[in-house]
Amino acid sequence: MARAEIDEFMREQVVGRVGCYTDGRIYVVPVIFAWDGSCAYVYSVEGQKVTMMRANPSVCFEVDQYLPGGGWRSVIIQGTYEELSGDDAGLTLRLLADRFASRSGNGSGQRPRGEGRVPVAFRVRAAEITGRKVERSLPAVAKRRAGTFLVGRQARRAGRE
Repeated sequence: MARAEIDEFMREQVVGRVGCYTDGRIYVVPVIFAWDGSCAYVYSVEGQKVTMMRANPSVCFEVDQYLPGGGWRSVIIQGTYEELSGDDAGLTLRLLADRFASRSGNGSGQRPRGEGRVPVAFRVRAAEITGRKVERSLPAVAKRRAGTFLVGRQARRAGRE
């Protein structure tokens, strides 16, 4: 994917996955994020991911989308965890609030807010960004599956002769 397409995709998506590594353990967890073109901004609570990213700030951030007919898009960011405070933490909240203020259909129930846990704002600053996509239409997938079926059927028939 070209960089402009990656940025558009990242702005469309809501959930990404942050991957971190420390002490021989890998941990991947979904997070809600906002994208500004160079960083993914997240507001969360202290827990395993934050503890691990504090110990090793080299992280991976992944976002994907699967499309009808078998197509997909994916962006992978190799980057650095940066914990935010003060005005930068406020910026994170504003980015997320602005992003979701215009969305409708978020559900009527309140999401648990991590009561009793310390809130943490952070960003993943991109060092390397890659994007890939596969575009397929349902008819093309159906044709390919039908072709595979027919080839297998012909092979079975040939084996009986």
